[in-house]
Amino acid sequence: MSLFGTDGIRGLANGPVLTAELALDVSVAAAHILVESLIGQKESVVDESVRPRAIVGQDSRASGEFLEAAVVAGLTSAGVDVYRVGVLPTPAISFLVASTGADLGVMISASHNAMPDNGIKLFARGGGKLDDSVEALIQARIGEPWERPTGSGVGRAINDIGAKEKYIEHLLTSVVTPLAGLTIVLDCANGAASFVAPVAMQRAGANVMAISDTPDGWNINDNCGSTYLDNLKARVIKEGADFGIAHDGDADRCLAVDAQGNEVDGDVIMTILAIAMKTAGTLKSNTVVGTVMSNLGFIHAMTAAGITVETTPVGDRYVLEKMLEKDFVLGGEQSGHLIMREFAKTGDGLLTALALAQEVARSKKPLSELASAMVRFPQVLINVKGVAKEKLFESDVIAKALTAAEAQLGQTGRVLLRASGTEALVRVMVEASSDSLANEVATVLAGVVEQELSL
Repeated sequence: MSLFGTDGIRGLANGPVLTAELALDVSVAAAHILVESLIGQKESVVDESVRPRAIVGQDSRASGEFLEAAVVAGLTSAGVDVYRVGVLPTPAISFLVASTGADLGVMISASHNAMPDNGIKLFARGGGKLDDSVEALIQARIGEPWERPTGSGVGRAINDIGAKEKYIEHLLTSVVTPLAGLTIVLDCANGAASFVAPVAMQRAGANVMAISDTPDGWNINDNCGSTYLDNLKARVIKEGADFGIAHDGDADRCLAVDAQGNEVDGDVIMTILAIAMKTAGTLKSNTVVGTVMSNLGFIHAMTAAGITVETTPVGDRYVLEKMLEKDFVLGGEQSGHLIMREFAKTGDGLLTALALAQEVARSKKPLSELASAMVRFPQVLINVKGVAKEKLFESDVIAKALTAAEAQLGQTGRVLLRASGTEALVRVMVEASSDSLANEVATVLAGVVEQELSL
């Protein structure tokens, strides 16, 4: 069974899988592959001047402290110099790897998951996430015998105190339209956004009110952030703000709410940005990249705007692969992972927030009016837990139920069944012409999945 899901390794921190020992072992295996890839490119991997370098960061979970220590120990023991950047967003690690010429990036985070979970995300040279094939190589080499470097061959651990400012300056390079006059509420999810998002928005000219911006190690994603928008909605309405932005724990997601508290998800944000870029002539091939989870309303909005949509599996690295393959510049997910390739090689919630805010400022239109370009199809998502997700497509009963559901919906909806890549569950997603029909079809399908795959 693979350790790696759609976004690295993830699970209960200090649980049966995600332990300090595993973090150390994965880091050593990654270092071995890294060092081998450098042989032939550099005369030596022992000499300090050419030693491989890694950037290591984390979100605000308490468990990140011991996992970071294990990752640093593993990398340095294998001869890699480590630059520790502390609590920063996942996209900051990607940016820093690319901008500094580092050979590897490691982010310790479970993104939007609850605090007890954590994860390990790996970035390749250049700042992109590792290919599936490289992750498989790393897993295969965990625990292998190896010759340990000694003396000057071991790596060093350096605290990079300037990393936060470098990332903020990078974010601000994306700002061409000042945000003066806008009042924005930022929900930082008591996570990594807390230390950079308010600063970046303020420097861009906005009047910022930050909430859930005091992480204590335990409160990340706790009834706040992109998975819980109620606090943000209430604060936006109370303050009379122009709109609100919600990030998740590691700030690679961005969702929004308009001045009336209506939700604006990733599909709507991408609709707004895609239309703006097409109008400006900066949307290459007049094409955006979505995923199989993109709402039908998004597809229809893009068609109406003369924009083509290409789809990929769920996961921003798959979106990026398609963007690189065909030289597209905008892609993303309904969950709020958006990639603007001019500035980033991974989903960056802060860049997305700045782009959305600039379009509100440039157009002089309220977010609600911009969001009306997409009419969302009713969508129901049911997470079926406690099932053997790996057997999802082995069941004839489930296959027949899926066929029946698709026939019932016809051309006015769609069904998607997928095993989560980051959690032990199966997702049942149904879109239909009405909420009642979507609920009916999703409930029946979820019941079949639970009955057939129950552990």
